Amino acid sequence: METTLLLEKEAVENLLPQKFPFVMVDKMYSFTETSLVSGFKIKNDNIFFDNDTFLEAGLIEHMAQSVALHTGYQFFLKNEIAPTGYIGSIKEIVIKRLPKINDTIQSTVTILQEFAGITLVDIVTTLNNEEIANGQMKTVLAK
Repeated sequence: METTLLLEKEAVENLLPQKFPFVMVDKMYSFTETSLVSGFKIKNDNIFFDNDTFLEAGLIEHMAQSVALHTGYQFFLKNEIAPTGYIGSIKEIVIKRLPKINDTIQSTVTILQEFAGITLVDIVTTLNNEEIANGQMKTVLAK
């Protein structure tokens, strides 16, 4: 588990287009031009929380928002406003285990390709250093 915290909840929320109660990322542990590690502590007021479990839709949304955080932070570093992005496709998402209340998950986003506002990423989500989900997404920036 990453220990260095670059951004906390408020700063992260300012970089995402989503707002409460739809925010599924509350930490950024690391950032490079081609990667990011995000985190999220699951609370019982989460809209994707049911019977002590964080649902599949929440896990996938966390993964997508981790990609959005990478884009938002890139634009922030250039002192520019990030355009809205959309999920273009989701490929081969594998969910091995669902987290529970008060768990903190982390996602590592790795940029595989980026061209003309279209980004292909690989995402691995862990809980206590155990991989619980992985997959690929393609995101598209609005023009």
